[in-house]
Amino acid sequence: MSDTMHFPIVIVGAGGTGLTAALAAHDAGGEVLVLERDASPSGSTAMSTGMIPASGTPEQAVAGIVDTPEIFTADMVAKTKGRIDPELAMHVARESVETIAWLRDGHGVPLELVDGFIYPGHSVRRMYGTPNRTGGELMAALEAACAEAQIPILTEATVAEVLHHGDRVTGVRYIRPDGSAETVTCDALILACSGFAGNAEMVARFIPDMAEATFHGHPGNKGDAIRWGLEMGAAVADMTAYQGHGGLAVGHAVPILWPLIMEGGFQVNVEGRRFSDESAGYSEQAAKLNAQPGRVGWSIFDERLHVLMSDFDDYRDALRAGAVISAATLQDLAEVIKVPAIALEETCAEVAAIARGEREDAFGRAFAPSQVLAGPYFAAKVTGALFHTQGGLVIDTQSRVLHEDGTAFPNLFAGGGAARGLSGDGSYGYLAGNGLLAATTLGKIAGRAAVHCLASAVS
Repeated sequence: MSDTMHFPIVIVGAGGTGLTAALAAHDAGGEVLVLERDASPSGSTAMSTGMIPASGTPEQAVAGIVDTPEIFTADMVAKTKGRIDPELAMHVARESVETIAWLRDGHGVPLELVDGFIYPGHSVRRMYGTPNRTGGELMAALEAACAEAQIPILTEATVAEVLHHGDRVTGVRYIRPDGSAETVTCDALILACSGFAGNAEMVARFIPDMAEATFHGHPGNKGDAIRWGLEMGAAVADMTAYQGHGGLAVGHAVPILWPLIMEGGFQVNVEGRRFSDESAGYSEQAAKLNAQPGRVGWSIFDERLHVLMSDFDDYRDALRAGAVISAATLQDLAEVIKVPAIALEETCAEVAAIARGEREDAFGRAFAPSQVLAGPYFAAKVTGALFHTQGGLVIDTQSRVLHEDGTAFPNLFAGGGAARGLSGDGSYGYLAGNGLLAATTLGKIAGRAAVHCLASAVS
């Protein structure tokens, strides 16, 4: 390989955004090179549950689920308390149904409508996932599709610099494992290299509340795309937004997923007391949990929920790691997890009374009558984690990066964690799956738009 080569379209990052963008550009007739810093493609997508929401799909209709892009957008607006770009949200919601069909039917990605429960903030079931509900499975399918399409992915190529004349990108310079620098020129560039959750300095600057939180994300989240964009005069927005998780198993680096909570589980602190409405969302729960003594708590559940969660790879990983504790009685469980038995028993009794409609929850949560816990009981010690950031480069509905004045760069695109997300400006705005919604749908849009950009330049 020579020190300098040329591809019409270069994509930085081979995670969910980058591979989706590559497939979309290839399908539209574009010639693409994907650059990836790691030895194999993964990114934040590989660490997720691989869930992608979509609205108004044929599968929803068959299941009797009434959903439209307007309903989905209203859910996003409500979850973010109106602090979202409504035009971008509506556009992505409208595109989501085609994203699922295109990936599944056009590229063999095994996506199916997930049954059984509704995630916080979603008004209906609209989540799609792979059979084992893992991001690794989703990434493997995307990588296989790229291999089938013969899309070149150059791994162990860490982009160090974006080359440009004014606001027009001309190429990138990247570093190989031996320290040598190589250059590839391009006619369009797509930034798909995630956010900045792994950059401690940026997190402390923009999200100080999470500066001490455990980072549970891909190490490539260094904010490079944002830095390059800012150097070129790009606008950024929602830099205080992030996806947290209030259920990372302490010492095991595996999340205890939120269906456990939504179906009746709850959290207590080391004093055996609840401290929030856990069902409000797993992202905002991270900061609430980290405000408790020792920055830890316990997720409390029972056999029914244990069986439900056993469908998830992450939960099976937690079991194998010894992160889940069980006991026949609450008193026995309290003794094992070292919380006051009287307090834990009183808390469980309070939750049961709320579920039976005998009292109101002090935190405003509703429990269904069917959600009263019964022995044997289970617990997992958890802490609040920072998964990934949601702020980034401002883009339009064609994934074009914008200047501060709202005008678009001529040949620079972004998606996924590199771009402003769909979560508003805080932790409370994150809707489950919207990270991968932004990755796949904005990646798809960016790939197609980059090809269109080149065609327009020729004409």
